[in-house]
Amino acid sequence: MERLANAAVAVPPRPWPLRATDPRRSGRAQRGSDPFAWLDGAAGRRAAAGLTRRTVPRTLRDDLLDLAGNDYLGLMLHPEVVGAAAEAAHLWGAGSGGSRLVTGDTELHGELERELAGFYGTEAALVFSSGYAANLAMVTTLAAPDPDGDTAPLVVCDRHNHASLIDATRLARASGARVALFEHGSPGHAATALADAHGRALILSDTVFSVDGDLTDVAALARTARGHGAALLLDDAHGLGVVGPGGRGAAALAGLDGAEDVVVSVTLSKSLGAQGGAVLGSRRVIRHLVETARTFVFDTGLAPASVGAALAALRVLRDEPDRAEAVRSRALGLAAGLRERGLETSTPDAAVVSVLAPSPEEAVAWRDACLEAGVRVGCFRPPSVPDGRSRLRLTARATLTDAQVRHVVDVIAANRPG
Repeated sequence: MERLANAAVAVPPRPWPLRATDPRRSGRAQRGSDPFAWLDGAAGRRAAAGLTRRTVPRTLRDDLLDLAGNDYLGLMLHPEVVGAAAEAAHLWGAGSGGSRLVTGDTELHGELERELAGFYGTEAALVFSSGYAANLAMVTTLAAPDPDGDTAPLVVCDRHNHASLIDATRLARASGARVALFEHGSPGHAATALADAHGRALILSDTVFSVDGDLTDVAALARTARGHGAALLLDDAHGLGVVGPGGRGAAALAGLDGAEDVVVSVTLSKSLGAQGGAVLGSRRVIRHLVETARTFVFDTGLAPASVGAALAALRVLRDEPDRAEAVRSRALGLAAGLRERGLETSTPDAAVVSVLAPSPEEAVAWRDACLEAGVRVGCFRPPSVPDGRSRLRLTARATLTDAQVRHVVDVIAANRPG
């Protein structure tokens, strides 16, 4: 999932005129005109800026070494995980059949929620159809005005938060919440923003940030939140399975697992190799989401195959906790090797490693050259990067060998721009 650049709530300017520039034309489209003609101009501007995007399907005979996906623990093709997905589909069907409040809730959903909550040390969990939907639910429901109390809660948001948190914050503001931004990774600046709170407040942050793989100081954020009577909402999408004891996430790493004033969202599509998302917290928080979250009430339940796969992957992680340490070790090895070759590289706290590129066009060419050499890497460009600097984005995997790490470093270094 990509992030929007440094704009937690501001709507970016449209890359097309709001009104016709010809003074002879009225604001209303002329009869017979093409209402989507503006798309060609918008596409042209993106192309001129080197920001064209396209899908590149994988094939069954794809033998590339993949460092672009988010299968951090190598569980996506694990026999137990794939087998559990197939069994769930045979037992429950290809889809869930409806909203979970109607017919889309199976015994398997409840089993996954209980085991997720147990793994994270929380009272309860709620599974959604995606991590994006989980984040929208977490923020919009917990930042909603209280009819019996403060009608304008304050959401204090890290500037580099993921696009799903940004969109959720925008929706919360549209419903009456106030929003303040704090500088990336700065609990002190978050405290300054909270000084303006006159009632209910929340701090909202990713744990591991998806572009550079840096881990925020969750313990310090919690101290800041508690010092102002605020709740702490964490998106642990890139933390589950990678950071914390046995991959139990950033809250556990900070000693906050099970804390009643902390709510955590996760995705099931990264370390667990499946699909979907979840919110974890106290029973009263989860009850509130069940009864009020629009992305739960009005969305079709997660397909049984994805539920079964996530449950099996969670059990593998629980039984093989060393996978978390293995993926962190591989990420550090990649970063060290790339720096030794003179490349400007992030220092990873989890599985993500970024390598800065000179420009969007050169980042794309670099990625394509690596692909030709048999290594698939990600390519992040504006507006998906918070600092406006394009980069290659590599994701380590617990199952990478030392030889594969060395090969990746060689390919990236050999194909650098210039």
